[in-house]
Amino acid sequence: MIGRWSRLFLPTLRDDPAEAKNAAHRLLMRAAYMRRQDYLYLGRRALRKIAAILGQELDAAGAQEMLWSSPAGAWAIAAEIRSYKQLPQIWYHLDGCTLDCWSFGDADASCRGAVMRAVNRCQVDFIAGPSEFIALSEHGEPVLRGGQEAASLETAVSLPRPPAAADPEGDLAPEEFHTPGQKTIADLSAFTGLPESSQMKSIVMVADGKPVLALLRGDHQLSETKLCEELNAAELRPASAAEIRQWFGADAGSLGPVGVTNLAVLADEALRGRRNMICGANRNDYHLRHVTPGEDFFPAFADLRMAAEGETALDGTPLVLARGIKLARFRALRKQLLVAGESGAQTPAGVFIGRVFLDQILNAAAEQRHDADGLAFAPSIAPFAVLITPVANDEAQRDAARTLCESLCAAGFDALLDDRDERPGVKFKDGDLTGIPYRVTIGKKLAQGIVEIRDRRARTSEDVALAEAVPFLQGKLK
Repeated sequence: MIGRWSRLFLPTLRDDPAEAKNAAHRLLMRAAYMRRQDYLYLGRRALRKIAAILGQELDAAGAQEMLWSSPAGAWAIAAEIRSYKQLPQIWYHLDGCTLDCWSFGDADASCRGAVMRAVNRCQVDFIAGPSEFIALSEHGEPVLRGGQEAASLETAVSLPRPPAAADPEGDLAPEEFHTPGQKTIADLSAFTGLPESSQMKSIVMVADGKPVLALLRGDHQLSETKLCEELNAAELRPASAAEIRQWFGADAGSLGPVGVTNLAVLADEALRGRRNMICGANRNDYHLRHVTPGEDFFPAFADLRMAAEGETALDGTPLVLARGIKLARFRALRKQLLVAGESGAQTPAGVFIGRVFLDQILNAAAEQRHDADGLAFAPSIAPFAVLITPVANDEAQRDAARTLCESLCAAGFDALLDDRDERPGVKFKDGDLTGIPYRVTIGKKLAQGIVEIRDRRARTSEDVALAEAVPFLQGKLK
């Protein structure tokens, strides 16, 4: 079926919309791909093309598309994998603008490779880090970049700076002391004269309805993403004041891990090996000094903190603050799949999850592939490959345009016919805004059997015989 501009809802904008959040959002709204956070016809077509590319690459890697109502459904299906002979497996599921990819056994590299090839086919430039694919963008979210890798603040892994002061030596016993009105780490640091890195920060969270106490060095910040993944939790939230009072018998600002037995206690790796630190005493206006993890309380250790600029990556590369758009996220689940091994005994198999954000790929493409006149998308993700534009509203041009559009569609290309009764300048401006890769202009040279074909991205034009227009475009779009 021929796409006819006059019958579609394609409300392009001449001026920048006031509600646009950033450059990509502004471009997509002006080009009639979006209105606020909703996708219109052109935007939906572009997202479907991105999804199709991901599906093709995943299928080629041996993945299987499935449909489940929640991650619990994926686990229920995975329970039917009985033997190592059924591994590896890669399953994926498309839900709106997000594609989830689960890999079982030794298949994570195949999943990541498929996603990498798909994003490359979308012609989006990005950095492939160990856990995330990020497109650098001055309008994106804060990220940390080190060498050839980048990651969001919530997921980046780094080596912390050394504590600002050495820990007191000796096998000292916890000692309670009065700290009236000292509720924050900064307050406590000023009160004791010891740096924030000598304090322990206690944060109470609720993961899937169960309380957990997360401990960090006083000068570090909690990454809720890392904590959520460490706990394999579907939902994570801060505990309320009433819940904290019920579980600890004290208010926030006076909490600590010593004597806590009624909830899970997790400590950040930066606390491993530390000695004689300060923490809350679980009594309002009191704290404990000389508290040693692993002696005075026994937490599980994990990487729970947000990395920060000025720290170093695990390879020693300095981390620099930048901005970027997160295109995909990959992680290993702590929960493993038990299958019968070669000997028949139960053997754990690794489980990995990849999450790809189709809308973010489109946003990154909009930011990277545009010029002063609008979007300039790659044919792989543009909503249409070719725009047919008759200049005059006369029968000969209309017939030639319609016939060419039908021929292109028959050859397997998405073609849009601009059949509106508008001035040529209006049509050309709208065509440039929408980023359709090739425009065929049918004008006065039609009498000589000639049309003009314009490459949107290269901003070049060629006169081509009408009879050769389809093979010419086939050569460009193959």
